[in-house]
Formats: sequence, structure tokens, C-alpha cells
Amino acid sequence: MIHRLASDLRSFKTLCFGPGLNIILSDKSEGATDRQSRNGAGKTSFIELVHFLFGADVRLQSIFRGPLLSKCRFSGSVDIGGTTMTVARRGSKASRVLVDSNDLSNTEWKGILGRSCFGLPEESEEKWKPSFRSLFSMVVRRQQDGGFQQPTQHSSKQQPWDQQVTICYLLGLDWTVPARFQDLRGQERVVKELRRAARDGDLGRYFGRAADLRTSLTLSEAQGSRLRDRLGDFRVVPEYQDLQREADRITAEISELSMENVADRELTRELRSSLEEEEDAPDYRDVVKLYEEAGIVLPDLPRRRLEQVDRFHRTVVENRRSHLRAEIESAEGRIGERDARQAQLDQRRRQVMEILRSGGALEHYTDLREELGRIEAQSESLRERLELAERMERTKTEQDLERARLVQVLRDDIRERGEIVREAILQFESLSESLYERAGSLTIADTPSGPKFEVHIDAERSKGITNMQIFCFDLMLAELGARRGRSPGFLIHDSHLFDGVDERQVAKALQLGAERADRAGFQYIVTLNSDTMPREGFSKGFDVERYVVGTRLTDATDTGGLFGLRFN
Repeated sequence: MIHRLASDLRSFKTLCFGPGLNIILSDKSEGATDRQSRNGAGKTSFIELVHFLFGADVRLQSIFRGPLLSKCRFSGSVDIGGTTMTVARRGSKASRVLVDSNDLSNTEWKGILGRSCFGLPEESEEKWKPSFRSLFSMVVRRQQDGGFQQPTQHSSKQQPWDQQVTICYLLGLDWTVPARFQDLRGQERVVKELRRAARDGDLGRYFGRAADLRTSLTLSEAQGSRLRDRLGDFRVVPEYQDLQREADRITAEISELSMENVADRELTRELRSSLEEEEDAPDYRDVVKLYEEAGIVLPDLPRRRLEQVDRFHRTVVENRRSHLRAEIESAEGRIGERDARQAQLDQRRRQVMEILRSGGALEHYTDLREELGRIEAQSESLRERLELAERMERTKTEQDLERARLVQVLRDDIRERGEIVREAILQFESLSESLYERAGSLTIADTPSGPKFEVHIDAERSKGITNMQIFCFDLMLAELGARRGRSPGFLIHDSHLFDGVDERQVAKALQLGAERADRAGFQYIVTLNSDTMPREGFSKGFDVERYVVGTRLTDATDTGGLFGLRFN
């Protein structure tokens, strides 16, 4: 518990506390706004002072680093681990803490507090583990951090894993299970980022589906195999270019000879046709016979003339026939010579083409080798990408299996620690039932994201219902922690907790807090504005005034606040 808070600042108002319920009252001056009252009286500053003495980081914007307070010494007399200690700290030397005249680093001090207040181990290899500061922030919530938004979180910036680990530790569940869930989330985040990079970024060309990459690799390897076989049978021909040019030249000559043969064959056909026409020339005897049939007898002279003409004509025809035969023979001779030349050239061309088919030029061989190298590099790249894709897909499957396994581990832990879970549920139900007609409920569920803690009070029409959920949840943790030695021995609630809460509900909450604190043996400190201090709603015999601490704060004057000065 906290016995006393003091300072060497002369205007500071020393606060002294006793066991059980302690109410710090702040008088609100007439005409002051709610914001002015809160800022001027110092109730929030009281919360910050408690955190300051219990190892909070002191940032540049902290009031303890400001020009008015940085050199001031603040101290507290507190019970830690069953021993009353005096702890002192200055804002100007925030990294050092004086504990019973022992100069400690703030880190060392937090280690002592973690072990003494919450039973934290000295060393833990776990990356995601409960910390004293996170556990302590559930005991002393800060409004400016968003500490009154949800029962299971002390800050709006608190990570889900820290919420799970902190609540599990305070309840007595296995906190290493949500820590392992966080490890898994980190692994999944890496895979997710890689997949996003593969889909959207410059790394896209390196990733893909394993099935698609497997097909591409198969085709690439087959192409490489065919090319290797081709290169294995390849024979380099030094005179490849000369042979290629010779083959082209032979082909051109054969083509030319073929065209000449076509022309000579056409000439031969024409010559043969002319020869046949010459053979069909009429005989002079046909002329004589024609006259005789007409009844005309040719005299001897014309007859002899016809015979002479006939002999002359026959001589001309014979000469013509001889000439045509000679032309035909000449053409056929040329055709024969060309055919022989073509056969000779064709044979040589076959020889050249056989050489070319069985080998190739060195340049071509080099090109083939380069192509094979490219394909082999492509195959290797595809092989690596396939391996990566398979590993990623295998990792995703393994992560899904690990998540299912962790859910089962969490389920088993909740079942095996059923008595702890039962006690927490019944405790919350009892507290909520003391405030409302219907009892509220605490649910602890195993989910694929880790343990889920849900707090519910069936009083939706009541103002400040979330605040009362927080009140019941904190009081439940304080009672359980006091019994199990996982508590600093006190619970502090800022007046913000009761914002929007009906006066009668506030009265019930204060009386309930006093009764439970006395029963469980912990200290319950509350800050309130005097104008919101309930006067009704208490059970008979409960005198709330006797719980008000002797030092009262006010916003009426600049010196009325906790520090005796006003911050601009």
C-alpha cells in the first residue's frame, strides 16, 4: 500500500493514506468549468506522480521534466513485498531512483517492483512477456492514455498481444500461450508481406504459384534437354560458309539448266510438229489424177513440167526435213548434256547438304551454346522460385496447423485452470450484481487470435456502463491479485472513471470498493470532485466522510492544487 507522498517542493501538499478506501477530494470553485477544475486541482497530477515513483518513463512533455518541477525531489513511503520502503526520484535525473538510500537505475527499480509486486521472474527468454509497467497500468489507469475505454486495456495504443499476456498473467492463466500466438502473428506477417511484394512490387517476377512455376520449369527443362541433345550431335564444319555458298551456287546452276531444258523441249516439240507437216505435202500425181477425173488429158509438156516441179519440191522438202531432224537432234543433245550436268551437280549438292546437315558453322554452335546457357539459367531461376513458392505455401499450411494447435493448447489451459476461471467469473458476477439488478458476466474464450476476454453488464440504459464494467473488472483483478500475491497492494481510480455514472451507482461503487478492499486486504484510492461526491445511495451505517483523506485539493487558488502551483 501507499502510506505517504511528499516532496521537497514547499508548495506540495503531502498526502497520507491508510488501509482500505481512501478518497482524495478536490473542491471545485463556483463558476469553474470541469476542465479548469481538473487541470487546477491536481487529481490527474496525483496519478502521474504515482506512475513517476513506480518507474514510468519520463518523456520531454512530462510535467516532471518541466522547468517548475524538474529539480524537485518527490518521494513516497510504500509497502513493497511486505517491507515499507522510501522511494525518491527527480525529473532532472529520471534515470536514477533512490530506494532506502540505495541509488538504483530506473530499470533495476522496475525489476524489483515486478518481482515484489507481481512475482515476475528475474529473467525470461520470451520476447512477448508481461512487463511490470503494463501490469501496473492496469492497477493505476491513465485517462490521457485511453485507460478508461475498455476493461481489458490500459491504453488505446496497447497492442492486442500485450492485453492478452497481461490479463492472462493477472488472472493466473498460462500467459505463454498468447505470447506464442504473437510469435505466430509475426511469422504470418512476414509471409503476408512477401506475398504482397510478390503481387504488387518489384519482387513480383520472383514469386508465383507453385503449380504455375512447376509447369514453367518442366517446359524449360525439356527445352534445355532437347538443345543439349542437338549440341551433342553437332559437328563443327570449318568451311561451312564456303560449302553453303557452293550449295547455293549449285542450286542456282541447276535451276538455270532446268530452264534451258524447258526451252529446248519446247523447241523440239515445235520442230517435230513442222516435220510432220512437211511429210503431209501433196504428190504431183494427185494433180494429174484430178485432171483426169475432170475429163481433161494433160499434154506431155505440162506433165513433164509437173514432174520437174515435183522433183524440185521433193528435193526442197527433203532438205527441210533433214534440217529439222538435225535441229531436233541438236536440241535433244543439249538436253541430254544438261541432264547429265544436272545429275552431276545434284550429286555434289547432296554431298554438300549432307555435310551441312551433319554439322554447322562455329558461330552457329556458339549461338546454340549461349541459348542453352540462357535456358539453363532460366531453369535454375524457376527452380529457386518454385522452391520458394513451395516453402511459402508449406509455411502457410504449417502456420494454419500451428494456429489450430495453439487454440487447442489454449482450450486445454482454460479447462485445466478451470477453478481460476470459475473464481474470476463468479467474482465479476458478484461485483456487478452488487451494482445492478442483473448480474454481469465475464467470458473467457479460446479463439484463433488467442484468448478473448469479454465483459458484459446488462444495463444498457445506464449512463457510464462501460466505466462500471471497468470498475468491476479492476476490483475483481485487485481481489484475486491480493489473494495470489500478484498485486502492488493497492488499486487507484481517477475521477474520470465515474464520469456519466449516476450518483447512486457511484455511491454503491465506493461502498463496494471499501468493503472488498477491507475483506481482501488491499488499498483502494479514489479521486473525486467534491460536487460529485455522492451523499445518498449508501447503505445504512456507511459513513463515506471517514474515508476522505485529510489533505483536500481545490482549483479556487493557484496554490490550491497538489503541487501548489498552476501549470500553463
